Amino acid sequence: MQLRTGATARLAHPSVHRQYCRVPRHLKSRTQYPRCAVFSERAVATDVGICGDQYIISEEQKQEFHQRGYIHLREVMTDEELRVTIDPVYQAFLDGSIYVPGKDLCDMSGASGRTREEYTVYNVMLPRRYHPEWQGNLFERRCKAIADQLQGGDMALDYDQILAKRPASEDAIFAWHQDMAYWPPFTSDTATATCWLAVSDATVQNGCMRFVPESHKEAELRHHAPVGATREESHALATVLREDDVIDHKPIRRGDITVHNERVIHGSGPNRSSGWRHAYVVAFRKAACIAEERSLGFTHSHNDETNWDVFHEHGKE
Repeated sequence: MQLRTGATARLAHPSVHRQYCRVPRHLKSRTQYPRCAVFSERAVATDVGICGDQYIISEEQKQEFHQRGYIHLREVMTDEELRVTIDPVYQAFLDGSIYVPGKDLCDMSGASGRTREEYTVYNVMLPRRYHPEWQGNLFERRCKAIADQLQGGDMALDYDQILAKRPASEDAIFAWHQDMAYWPPFTSDTATATCWLAVSDATVQNGCMRFVPESHKEAELRHHAPVGATREESHALATVLREDDVIDHKPIRRGDITVHNERVIHGSGPNRSSGWRHAYVVAFRKAACIAEERSLGFTHSHNDETNWDVFHEHGKE
């Protein structure tokens, strides 16, 4: 598996980054908004976008997130930042240079009995656990700022995940689901901001993210069941869409992200293109909720000894 970076990439310390403000390509206005805190009064004002370690979002974007359950943010990482911070480590996971034990390396398409060379939805759970030098990288820091703005602060990183879809794979589907169906029930505030980074362009053809808008507003989680015969055979869970569900495909460019909450229905389609589709996910939740998770022995590792067949808790028929 070869991740095309456009240039020879090298590993760098996670703190390597630029201190600057940058407005995404699609925005022209640089006025009427507060200045980035890392600059003096001579700094260029910006409405949304990169600001050093931060990424500033607008009130309108916050409202959209809470209304629809998800949002698309453009240019959260520049191409240069991706080449230095993300690409080389990502490639090391794909080619096996970084070892991932047990079920934390798996195929999330639902297929069983495949080797890693045959996976169509190549999944690495908790890559920052297996490559600690990646912890605290620039992308994490920007997403922490985004999560705090969207969910009112006190957000901490819960887990991360690599998802790469093999070319020309009709079964490279990440089934429709709600994230809460994977997780045990909590007494804490479950407010979540899951940031999905396009490491390569994500298109409808290669299986970009897709959502059911406003499905997070339903009173109960929908019924979920294993994609395979059992959770042991396939970790993935799935729900079935209703006839009146609206599907919103979200093609995004390399460096863009989608952010979704814990209850919105989402998934992604097959990769019908001739190239890999690469994504990196970091998920933030309230610190108290993460503490409750860990007290229950839940770490998001597929190697956890506790059997979390949580679909039994969420509407199993």
